[in-house]
Amino acid sequence: MFPVKFLRRPALTALITLMPALPVQAAPCGNTAQGFEAWKPAFAAEAAAAGVGQRGLQALKSVRYSQGTIAADRRQTGVRYSLEDFLRIRGVDAIVRIGRQRKGRNPGFYTALERGYGVPAGVLLAIHGMESGFGSGFGKYHVLSSNATVAYDCRRSEFFSGHLIAALKLVDRGWLDAGAIGAAHGEIGHTQFLAGNVLKYGADGNGDGRVNLYDEADALASTANFLRRKGWRPGQPYGEGTRNFKVLNEWNAATVYQKAIAIAGQRIDE
Repeated sequence: MFPVKFLRRPALTALITLMPALPVQAAPCGNTAQGFEAWKPAFAAEAAAAGVGQRGLQALKSVRYSQGTIAADRRQTGVRYSLEDFLRIRGVDAIVRIGRQRKGRNPGFYTALERGYGVPAGVLLAIHGMESGFGSGFGKYHVLSSNATVAYDCRRSEFFSGHLIAALKLVDRGWLDAGAIGAAHGEIGHTQFLAGNVLKYGADGNGDGRVNLYDEADALASTANFLRRKGWRPGQPYGEGTRNFKVLNEWNAATVYQKAIAIAGQRIDE
């Protein structure tokens, strides 16, 4: 074969067309802030290859390394409380009281969710109360920066890179504000979804044509959709030992958390 430089232009064009596209190399990870700024353009190439558009790529340029996110991540040790202590610390009595009030104020909304997805109001209200205090606190971290920090961190990059790409796609769609605030690992909105789960399970609860987890209707519809698609069985019990209780493991892997949701949900629906 002749070297490429000796081919006439039409032949060269045909050769280039036939050549397979080179795979985009994964951006190099790091365990300190030192390489973060150099990582950003490398990850941008990866994100563009995954379908992120200009709005998302522009938002990526402004993210910052979050020391708070790293500190929170390093502190994670799992939930080690007894059930009794966990219920007290998480304020489950208050969640039940407020959950009953919220259900009573808008019964039609929760009835429609149960009719559509099969998930009872008590479960959705318990999750809403546990995750954000019924929307009273979404977190204090910049969502994209938190996502980017753990996507860059070598300990978590394999898991969180996909969620960062998803978050950037949400920005592209107008489903997430580039300046949105959330929890330490980039969890979003009323029920603290990771971005990839918004793309996969997000539901438009208020009928405006978009999925915004900072809108209560969208967040609760998305939560119901998540549980149903993970195997929730409508009309079946969800106490410990049931099939539906096992579905709660898909929401949170801590058994004590699952028990708290089941207990609070049953009390709200009494």
